[in-house]
Amino acid sequence: MTGPAWIPAHLLAVSVCAGLACANFARPHAVALIGSAAAGAAFVVVDTPAARLGLAALLLFACGWWWGGLRLDTLDRSPMSAKVGEAGRATVVVTAPPTQGQFGIRAQGALRRFERDPLGEPVLLELPLGRSPPLGAVLDVLARVDLPRGPSNGFDERTWLRRHGVHVVLRVDEWQQIGRRGGLGGVADRLHGWLERDSAFGLSGERRAIVDAVVLGDAQGLDDTLLQRFQASGLYHVLAVDGLKVSAVAGGAVALAFVLGAGRYVAELAAVAAVAGYVLAVGARPSVVRAALAAALVSLAWLTARQRDRWQALLVAAAALLAWNPYYVFDAGFQLSFAAVASIFVVAPWVSGKLDGYPVPHGLAQLIGVSTACGLATAPVTWFQFHQISLVTVPANVVGVPVVAEMLGVALLTAVLAPAAPPLAAALGQVNGVGARFLGWWARLTGGLPYAQVTSPRAAAAVALCGALAAYAWWRCRMS
Repeated sequence: MTGPAWIPAHLLAVSVCAGLACANFARPHAVALIGSAAAGAAFVVVDTPAARLGLAALLLFACGWWWGGLRLDTLDRSPMSAKVGEAGRATVVVTAPPTQGQFGIRAQGALRRFERDPLGEPVLLELPLGRSPPLGAVLDVLARVDLPRGPSNGFDERTWLRRHGVHVVLRVDEWQQIGRRGGLGGVADRLHGWLERDSAFGLSGERRAIVDAVVLGDAQGLDDTLLQRFQASGLYHVLAVDGLKVSAVAGGAVALAFVLGAGRYVAELAAVAAVAGYVLAVGARPSVVRAALAAALVSLAWLTARQRDRWQALLVAAAALLAWNPYYVFDAGFQLSFAAVASIFVVAPWVSGKLDGYPVPHGLAQLIGVSTACGLATAPVTWFQFHQISLVTVPANVVGVPVVAEMLGVALLTAVLAPAAPPLAAALGQVNGVGARFLGWWARLTGGLPYAQVTSPRAAAAVALCGALAAYAWWRCRMS
């Protein structure tokens, strides 16, 4: 939408988000309820549009604050915390792919029963080295209940887990699989297993690990040195599932529907279905859910013949995520995702527009604009969260992102063809192997350049000062 018509909807969405976020700093349930009631009563009485809009915003703020407090109370509740130090038999479900470390295997789990008590809450499983349980497995374990590790080397694991609803660790001595989960979780497990098995059909070693990371966001198969190069180059996001990949899945579904002769309605529905299946397969992470909700809202707007509003879709996605877990405000993935998308809306068109008149192809100009916008917006977040800033992120992403988009499309096509046409799938897998090899080489090259990454406070301050001086100089040139 354009013009004043968009202002009320955006203001109301921002009010909900602000109320949900405020619950992290105070949870005055009674005050929020009283505020909601007062704003609602006043809304009925007043008759001027501006006053009604202000009261509606206040009402939604208070409701968001109240709901956010309730959700945080639920997330902070942990019956298992009273059993810290105890040992016993438990029934748990593995809810995320296990990761193998130097000293053991870790996996997210959902507790179903401890001893004879039916207790349901998320837990962190720590298993001995050896065979890993499959995703979705129902395990019978003998375990001791402990607290997560506290602050160490700048990372507070206990706080991070608590913000995701996990309060205890089950240190497993022995386990056996007694079943698999069903329902929607079981569907997600089968989709994940299918992509893990067939998207890198015929590949092995580092090439397979890179394809798995691109498709599923699972980078545990890569060695630490290569991961550091991805971080230093600003390409680490391509090893996670983000809005770029969700958009690529939706676009691929639309293109396939058109190739098969389907109309636009069917194409939009196919995009929604493809995104939903992809989210189930890779897991509902903040960046994935944000992109999926935005894509679904855009498709719904088209199907209902309403004008699309990307800002409103972004705000609604933020409100939905914060309504589920207000702690997401502190999550690095949430911050990076929304900062990057907002910057793409504002900065990317300006940067690409400045390249008009230069011998730069339109597609390359758009890519430079997006890479610059993301680099500028995410730099403060990466410094605050990880104490590092990549200085080569724009050129690294201008080259790397198109390769990743092509790799994702080929990998998904490979997974579709593998059950019916293994030779063709193997050929496509080898093509993707070339892309994986190039992506690894490009990350090593750009991430290994001198001063590719800033990690000291003085260097970060110098970079910020240079950026501010450059912006001021450009503004002065524009004004003169």
